[in-house]
Amino acid sequence: MTNLAGYTLAFDLDGTLVETIGDIFVALNHVLAGEGLPPADLEDVRRFIGQGSRTLIIRACAVHGLHHAEDKLDELTEAFVAKYATDIAGRSFPYPGLIAALDTLQHWGAALCVCTNKRTDLSVKLLTALGMQHRFAAIIGADSVKNRKPHPDHYIHAIRAAHGDPAKSLMVGDSINDVLSAKAAGAPVAVYAYGYTDTAPDLLGADAVFTQFTDLPDLVARLLEAQPTLRI
Repeated sequence: MTNLAGYTLAFDLDGTLVETIGDIFVALNHVLAGEGLPPADLEDVRRFIGQGSRTLIIRACAVHGLHHAEDKLDELTEAFVAKYATDIAGRSFPYPGLIAALDTLQHWGAALCVCTNKRTDLSVKLLTALGMQHRFAAIIGADSVKNRKPHPDHYIHAIRAAHGDPAKSLMVGDSINDVLSAKAAGAPVAVYAYGYTDTAPDLLGADAVFTQFTDLPDLVARLLEAQPTLRI
């Protein structure tokens, strides 16, 4: 059996662990409707996710040429969060094969954590609603750190919060923020091909791109084994 004891794996949340676009789409369009704006296009929303709810709203409004002041953005962000939190997992679900992959990685001894630009309370609420929160030694949202992804501090903090060593870690994500954060911390990165990104997955600079979670455990083992200072 592969032995990953002593290694820590950080996962992004939206577009990596969980397909969340359905609930985010509904909450965003609720906010846009309140401003008298037409609903956002689903594929636009898929590209806009990844920098947190505030940036999501900024991008969605910019489509209509609107650029709000900070106090207005505060108001819209709170309205989005309030709507989103009322039914946070109604249309969200873990990706096919994910749970089995997490089972295997944990069976091999790896510790798991979440490193996401989603707010920590919303991340915990979503994972709890899906019965997944117990799998992660730490869930670190953007509000839990001074410098969020793509800064390496966010990744390092998440690994250490899970009692891990950044030198024995790996990131699993779907966007450029995940790649930049982990790479700046000196960690390898695997990117899920069907997540949320406005750049083609193959162009993100990850160490590997995978299309199905059944492949993830063996891929993780290979990437860690290839690290010059890491040996499984």
